[in-house]
Amino acid sequence: MATAWNALHSPSPSLEACRSYIHFCFRDSNSVSVQNDPKFKKYTTAIEKCLTSFDNVHEWADFISFLTRLLKTMQLYMQFKEIPRKVIVAKRLAQCLNPALPTGVHQRALDVYSHVLALLGPAGLKRDLAIWSLGLFPFFEYAATSVKPTLLNLFTMHYIPLQGALRPAMKGLIVALLPGLEEETGEFFDKVLNLLGQLAETVSESFFLENIWLILLTVPTVRGPALNFLSRRLSMLQRMRLLRPVKGTDVGLMIRAFAAALEDEHLLVKRGVLDLLDQSFRIDGAAFKGAPSEDQTILMKATIGVVLRRDLTLNRRVYHWLVGSKDETSENQVAYLKTHSLDLLASTLRKDIYGSPMNSNTVRSYKIFISFLDKWEIGNLLTEKLILDAFRAPFAAGKVDGRPDPELAAAANDVYERAELLIVWKELLASMLSSIHSGSVVQQDLDVLRLVVMDFRSHDEEARRVHLPLYLSAVIQIAFVDMSARSLVEWENGDSGLSPIPLTRAKQLYGLRIEGEDEDDGGNLLMPITPISSSFQLLLKLSRECASDLSGATSDKKELFSSLGSMLSLLDALVLRSAKITQTPPIIPWDPSSWLEAILPCITQDLPFELLDILLQLLITLSDTPFLEPPVSIDQRSVMGTLLSQLFLYLKPYQAPYHVRSVHWIWTLEDRTRHAHVESLIASRLSDANMKCDPSAFDEFGVLWRHTDDTFLPGIRLKIPMLIVLDCLRSGDPSLRRTGETWMRTSLKSYLRILDPILHDLLSPNILRVPHTASFNGRQIRCFLYPRAFDQNYVQYLLETLLAVTKFGGQGFIRTAHTTPLRRTHHPTLVSTAEKGNVLHAESTYIDSLVELLLHRFMQTDPAPPLVVGMQPHNIRIKSTCVDLIQSIVSRGEIDSTSLDNIEASLISQLYISVHSRQLDLQNKLLHALHSVIVSSSHPQGGAQRSFVPDAFPPDRGEARRSIHPLLLPTILDAMSVSSNRAILQHWIDFVLMTLAELHAPSQFNLSVSECICRQLRLRLAEVLQFSSGSSPKGKATAFSSTTDSGFITLLNALERLVLASLVKNDKQQLGDESEGEKGGTESAPGLLGFVFGSEPTPEVLNDQITAKSPGYRSLREATRTLHTIWSSTAELNHESSLAINESLSLISGRVRLRCSKVLERFFKHLSNEVFEFLVECWVEQANNQLGMPVDMRTIDVVDALVYDARTVVQMTCEGFMNRVVTQLDRGKKTLPNPDITDLHLLGFLEDYLSHLEGPIAVQVWPRLAQTVREVVATPQVYRAQMFPVLRCMTVACEKIAQTSAMEDRKLRKDIQDLYVKTVDNCVLLAGKSFDQGNWIRRSTKEPGVSSGRVSPSMPVFLRNLEHGVNGHERLLGAASNETKAGMTVVAEPASTSHASPCLPNLRKILADTDKQLGVCSNIVYYIVNNASKARSSKTLDLDDYILDLLSEMVKIPGSSKAWKPVILDSFNDARFFNSRPAVGQKWKPLIMALVDSDKQSLSDLIARTTAAPSTNIFTSRETEMLLRSLNLRRLSFVLYSGEKNHFLVQLPTIQEKLVDVLRMISVSPIVQSEARTIVFLCMRILICRLSPHNMNSFWPTILTELYRTFEQLLTSIAPPDGSEELTFVLSACKLLDLLLVLQTEEFQVHEWIFTTDTIDAILQPDGWSPTALMDRTSQAAHAVLRNHLPSSTGTTQLRRPLLHAIRSISSLSQLGPFFSTLSMLSYESTYARSLIDWDAVEQDFLEEMFEGL
Repeated sequence: MATAWNALHSPSPSLEACRSYIHFCFRDSNSVSVQNDPKFKKYTTAIEKCLTSFDNVHEWADFISFLTRLLKTMQLYMQFKEIPRKVIVAKRLAQCLNPALPTGVHQRALDVYSHVLALLGPAGLKRDLAIWSLGLFPFFEYAATSVKPTLLNLFTMHYIPLQGALRPAMKGLIVALLPGLEEETGEFFDKVLNLLGQLAETVSESFFLENIWLILLTVPTVRGPALNFLSRRLSMLQRMRLLRPVKGTDVGLMIRAFAAALEDEHLLVKRGVLDLLDQSFRIDGAAFKGAPSEDQTILMKATIGVVLRRDLTLNRRVYHWLVGSKDETSENQVAYLKTHSLDLLASTLRKDIYGSPMNSNTVRSYKIFISFLDKWEIGNLLTEKLILDAFRAPFAAGKVDGRPDPELAAAANDVYERAELLIVWKELLASMLSSIHSGSVVQQDLDVLRLVVMDFRSHDEEARRVHLPLYLSAVIQIAFVDMSARSLVEWENGDSGLSPIPLTRAKQLYGLRIEGEDEDDGGNLLMPITPISSSFQLLLKLSRECASDLSGATSDKKELFSSLGSMLSLLDALVLRSAKITQTPPIIPWDPSSWLEAILPCITQDLPFELLDILLQLLITLSDTPFLEPPVSIDQRSVMGTLLSQLFLYLKPYQAPYHVRSVHWIWTLEDRTRHAHVESLIASRLSDANMKCDPSAFDEFGVLWRHTDDTFLPGIRLKIPMLIVLDCLRSGDPSLRRTGETWMRTSLKSYLRILDPILHDLLSPNILRVPHTASFNGRQIRCFLYPRAFDQNYVQYLLETLLAVTKFGGQGFIRTAHTTPLRRTHHPTLVSTAEKGNVLHAESTYIDSLVELLLHRFMQTDPAPPLVVGMQPHNIRIKSTCVDLIQSIVSRGEIDSTSLDNIEASLISQLYISVHSRQLDLQNKLLHALHSVIVSSSHPQGGAQRSFVPDAFPPDRGEARRSIHPLLLPTILDAMSVSSNRAILQHWIDFVLMTLAELHAPSQFNLSVSECICRQLRLRLAEVLQFSSGSSPKGKATAFSSTTDSGFITLLNALERLVLASLVKNDKQQLGDESEGEKGGTESAPGLLGFVFGSEPTPEVLNDQITAKSPGYRSLREATRTLHTIWSSTAELNHESSLAINESLSLISGRVRLRCSKVLERFFKHLSNEVFEFLVECWVEQANNQLGMPVDMRTIDVVDALVYDARTVVQMTCEGFMNRVVTQLDRGKKTLPNPDITDLHLLGFLEDYLSHLEGPIAVQVWPRLAQTVREVVATPQVYRAQMFPVLRCMTVACEKIAQTSAMEDRKLRKDIQDLYVKTVDNCVLLAGKSFDQGNWIRRSTKEPGVSSGRVSPSMPVFLRNLEHGVNGHERLLGAASNETKAGMTVVAEPASTSHASPCLPNLRKILADTDKQLGVCSNIVYYIVNNASKARSSKTLDLDDYILDLLSEMVKIPGSSKAWKPVILDSFNDARFFNSRPAVGQKWKPLIMALVDSDKQSLSDLIARTTAAPSTNIFTSRETEMLLRSLNLRRLSFVLYSGEKNHFLVQLPTIQEKLVDVLRMISVSPIVQSEARTIVFLCMRILICRLSPHNMNSFWPTILTELYRTFEQLLTSIAPPDGSEELTFVLSACKLLDLLLVLQTEEFQVHEWIFTTDTIDAILQPDGWSPTALMDRTSQAAHAVLRNHLPSSTGTTQLRRPLLHAIRSISSLSQLGPFFSTLSMLSYESTYARSLIDWDAVEQDFLEEMFEGL
């Protein structure tokens, strides 16, 4: 207990220090006279002597003795109304009221308080209210029952008489008394309640209640008692009808207080607030109605959130507050809700529903909505208001793809299941109908419907059977009405064909009112009927009626047909006879259109031909009769269509008796019209037949074609139907194709009847062309241009038709065209047209003219530049068809070699033009045609029939072909390189692979083509990666790319075949050229045309090993690198996102990676070492591009796919590594597979490869790895540069093996541990020597152990030196400066890196023996850490980061404290420790914590040194000693800062005692005093943050007293001058107060009024108000209101942070003016805003204040 008591008191300061406060203690008029009184001086001496005895208090009896002596001393000098040293006396009395002390001590201390307060009187207490309230206010909560009456009497007797003087301390006093109202049955409940009532009378009622609101807002522990008080107080005010005090001056404060209490975790608090709201703050009350809408929303949001507790008592209170009294009927409650609550409730929930789902408020609002649905009085009305918003919010929070947020959609589904379906569907229908009537259907309505119908989980029978069908029917119905532009009433009364029942039922069921219901119906207007008086009119009427009956009859039509025939015959006879009898018959008016409309519908399929014949005869008669006005007109499509359609029925094969008569009537009707109705209708019927696959229309046309005489020129008059029939030959439908072929075989008389009109139209003089010369890449190509436009679509159509006829006719068509001269045509103008078109010669046949027409008139002609936009697309299609025709002709006929050469030259030139003019559509067919021509030239006997799709390289036939066309090779290379030609690259590759064997090209051609393919693969890969990354971010545009998996695979297949072919062939001439180029100093690359015109070498098989200069080696290297790049890059594609491109990316990456692996396997099978080292080279470049970042396992995946045994990989890597070292020792006599790869490259790859192995596999590869490590360790001087990478490789392997059961083998474990220790020791020795030898690695490149100038012991460092364009010596010098640090990093690298496992984090796994662990750590500390520390000669102790990382890993090893503890302890005790940067201090935190936890005595020693003299030098001044104590105190502060919450709770009493001792021993030197107090305040701030508030109860008197003395001194003495060291102390005190105001702990809020105005007076000062808080008084005294330099305001940010967090020092007190003047206001505003604490800013402020480095 003595230790605890020692922590509760602080010694009295020296007399000299106390005299500085005499002015404060006696600042009134009587003080000056009193202090000169000798008795008062004696009184002061006695008090000081008594206070000094407090230092010797060790147990509770000593406290009583002290208090008794103090009381007696005061009683001896009753004549003085002043208390000497009253600040210290008040502090000691407050310490005596500590809850840990016995009740007797508390009672004795209250006796002293009673005497002091009685002695001072109201005036003295008013003056010193802050001093004497320091201990009384917080004591009541912890006071025992026996002493509470005494304390309450003190408040009643001494505080209540102060009346208005209690206004500043009102909040603190209320907080002190409220714990007495915790239990209503408590012994002191009535007394405290009465006391609070008296306290309220001392100030205004509204001010008193505003303090209650503040307490509810900021002090959670007394919310229950405060609500108990309010329930009684507000009831009394309501009975007295005093509403104004309840509201106060700020109703928002009251609302926020209620909201904070409603968010309290205690159920009773929530219940009390709800009762209070229902009792005194109803929604329909004036107080609530007068509040701003924002405040109303805050209270509503907090109130409705209570229902989430799912407590019936709470929910019932919330419901009553929303719907009014519970005694009211349901109708009254609903009316109350509609009038007062519903709008606010709905708007509050709506804001939360559309809020961000990241803060979970949105889902919370849905849960609240669901809770209200259980109360039907609220749920139904709320559903009408919010159901649409609840369904739309998921789309508002969803992503850009239009899909709803899944979490919110699930919440909306829950709402749908709970809500009343009638109301839900009513609102859905009303919203949709409103959108339709407004003229714009909102997409939201459609989205909501899809969400409800498709996404929601369950639908009951009512929704599926009633609401959904009725909804859809009503929407469709109203949409029809809206589109018809008629009112709903007109539509319902009119003849629309649809029933209005669905909409009517919807209106009745849902109670909807549709727009346009009340509009007047204008009625339906009937058409007038013209009167008829003659027999003609009578017959017309009778015929109409009969036709009408016939149209409606379903059976027994025979009599009706007979009657109609009779009437039509009478009409015909009447008209004919009237024309013969009367020369000028009267004009008979009639309506022929209405008569035809009535008659024509009776013409059906069952109409007899005799009746049809009569009707046609009547129509001809009526059309020729002149006295009918208006005359009947059959030149109408509707009339002719009906008549001809019926006639066509009688052209069917089974209507043969009527064929001739039907054909007669068809041509008769055609002659009576001015339009080609017959051709048009036949074409229409044939088109419909094409759609329906009905051959009957073709049969009808065939009958018409056969029975039509040649004098009618059927080929011209029926050309369109003929072309439609020919179109069937090109149809993909087998039925249509069969129909067309049948027609051709049965109805066609001669091919010339088809050829003549087609050739005549193709040779039209409207198609003009002029000569032109095109230039591409310096080449001149002769061609033609179209100077004007023509009907290209028609030309294209004719060519396609001709192609179809050619394919159908085959040899018969070709033979007919080849043997028939063009001059024998029956067409009257074809010959003259052909002569004008220069396609007709003396003996030209149809086929000669056709080829000439195709090649020169169409294929070599392009539109002129002004016409390109409109004509070029059609021209391409024309050329494409021409190529098909030429290929068809070539493949079916015997063409001489001269014609083939001409065709070949024309095709190549067209290919070259197409490639450079980006005409893709032609190239495929041109390639097919060219391939056919080339094969036909090489194999005249049917060679053209070979397949164009290559499966394998064709065998070499050894045949020599005539010279290659000079334009062929540039065309091929350009076609494969031009980006615009990518879409048909596969066709070019197929063409190249199939044609090269026929061309017998030189072997170097494979190298050029393979390089071109590699470039294309990389371009495609870059495109895939670009659109993959460009489409991920949300909100970007749609990605566009033409790259597909098939394109990749095609290129990969071609690359595989070309590379393998290049490995088989060896061009001796090219190798000789390369050798000559090397001798000349430059390397010559073959040009694109360099080997085209040269002699071809004789191919031969290479030896087993290829050279680095051969074309095969270069081809294999480039191919391997390209394949690795594709494999690696496709692994980066994002397969986890939900984007639409994910499926395509997955398909591309999967298929391409599979094909890459197959190709690499074939390469690896032939040349394993070369391919492996090519992959290592790729790994090096990949790691070089990711400096400082972990290297992924993309290359490892490639190697694993090629080599199935990890031992083979390790074997190949180790052999390559050792061979390179041996090669350097032998001065390069041995040839390496890849000279660009060094030994360090291979070691880096080996480390990465081992890190990705599993434990059992690592055990298998260990023997080969151990053999290599033994050779390296045995000769460290030779392998000096490789020592560190070898250690990294071994660390990785050992860490993997340690995770397996293989470590249980003693022999293996001993072998691993011994070899590992040797390797680590060698690395440590090499690193340690670097501090003595400087850059020891800098040496000549010829010295053994250096690999091609690239020296680096760790992967990230040596990769940094692989810069292209720098020679080996420069790279060596660049790497030398980093070698030492890199060597140390191998054991210090943090465990967070993923490319290699460091040494120290795995030391425990590898070395199970603690002695070996300690030995390794000791060597590291001795050779590396100590040398690095000694190398520092600066004023700071900033060690390199790798040293701190090394120590951080070392402290994690148990049993290694003997190695690292001295180093950390020495660094911590170094005077330069705190000169480091704050970032370095952050890294020291775990090290210091490890030191304190491992050595408990170190903390005790540090605490002891804060007060004991740290030096034994007798000449050390007191000022120096105090500075040393301040430094130790700073170290103690950092130790406390490094710990977690309550980590040093056991040492808290000792720390508090030492802090008080430091305050007591401060000397009078201003510099030392300021420095020491600054550190003390810093330590206090850290303690407040690192300890729970209740653990600081015993220390609050000291903290508050020091703050009070500091700020009071600014008021009572001269302010520190500018530049004074005391300003630092003032700043530290301000920072402590600033932090306390930010934390707002409940313990401090009782005393907050002493320093700042914590009531509403901070922003709304009453009349005559004067500040009493220290900060406000200081600001008023200094007149320093400098708002322009105000620090960051706490209330303007979402997080609450100290105002002075960015200020480190001040040079003038005026710089704190903004802080003094605005502190109260900003603190109140932050409390009002209920902001959270920015702990990161608080922690960073501590760190920056302790460490002074930049």
